[in-house]
Amino acid sequence: MSRRPGEESSYAPQRDDLLLRLRKIEGQVKGIHRMIEEDKYCVDILIQIAAARAALKKVGTMIFEAHVRGCVRTAIVNQEDGEIIDELIDVLNRFTS
Repeated sequence: MSRRPGEESSYAPQRDDLLLRLRKIEGQVKGIHRMIEEDKYCVDILIQIAAARAALKKVGTMIFEAHVRGCVRTAIVNQEDGEIIDELIDVLNRFTS
């Protein structure tokens, strides 16, 4: 299931916050790259990887919540619940793997 042409994404109200978070994550990943280039201590690198993963998970959770509150709710109201529930289960399985 996808958006109709011209329809705004369910996460649009959070777009600026999401982009800011992603820029910070990008900086974290660049920092990890630099740490490896500089042969930093393994534990320090692993801590930074854990922080980047947690930040990325937060972005995913925000988008997932917006999807459920927006796209899924709309699909249920429009009686497209069978298709959206299958999609929701699929995305949940991918997101939590």
